[in-house]
Amino acid sequence: MTAPTINGTRYPQPIEDLLPAARALDLPEGETFPSRNRLMREFRIGAPKAGELLALLKAEPATPPIDSTGPDATDPAPAPVVPEPAPPVEPDPTPAPKITTAEPDAEATLVSRPDTPTADEPGRRPVVWPVVLMALGAFVAVWSGWVGLGKLTGFGKVDLLPGIVEPGSWATIDSAITLPIGVEAYAAYALYVWLSGRVPTRARTFAKWSALASLAVGALGQVAYHLLTAYDVTAAPWWITTLVSCLPVAVLGMGAALAHLVREGH
Repeated sequence: MTAPTINGTRYPQPIEDLLPAARALDLPEGETFPSRNRLMREFRIGAPKAGELLALLKAEPATPPIDSTGPDATDPAPAPVVPEPAPPVEPDPTPAPKITTAEPDAEATLVSRPDTPTADEPGRRPVVWPVVLMALGAFVAVWSGWVGLGKLTGFGKVDLLPGIVEPGSWATIDSAITLPIGVEAYAAYALYVWLSGRVPTRARTFAKWSALASLAVGALGQVAYHLLTAYDVTAAPWWITTLVSCLPVAVLGMGAALAHLVREGH
């Protein structure tokens, strides 16, 4: 919908330009001012602007009617001619040019190294059998060292069920094997908990330091055994015996504490 042509333009007119045309509107008998709806319809303006235009008309001083039959009578001002709206402009039937992106140059294609795994071809997992082979060799050396140190510090054969099973039967065991089983097994488990990244922070911190401590104790135990053997010592000094005797109790306490911390996050 376009605005009426007033003063040679179709654009919305200011109220000052619409006021003369509003005065010239033909009114039915008995009406002094046009209604707001008629102003909106005639000039294609909104309700606020029509209300303001009507207020200006009502604020003007009243003028006596002019006798059209007298000698000084003049022809009333002609109503403004509202031209017909221009016909809509037909869109151009010519389609817009299609924008195409340039194809990448084949010579600029990046070529990866032949041994680089792609997204569709996952890389192969590293083999673990060398680790098993190294662990077997370390197991033999560590086992013999701890068992030998245990014998030098008073560990030996004991009856598991004294008073129940006859001494010397199948219930007899060498207590020296508790050293490699306890110390080295705990070190391996604590190392696994530390590096797994699937446990709470407190458990990881405790596992880290206790694993390092267990590995250090294991290394010192091997050094002590080989030094005592090299010097043909048949009984370890009292302070070595004291430390080695406390290892099973220490391993029990650290294992129970680590198990408790691991279960905190589950």
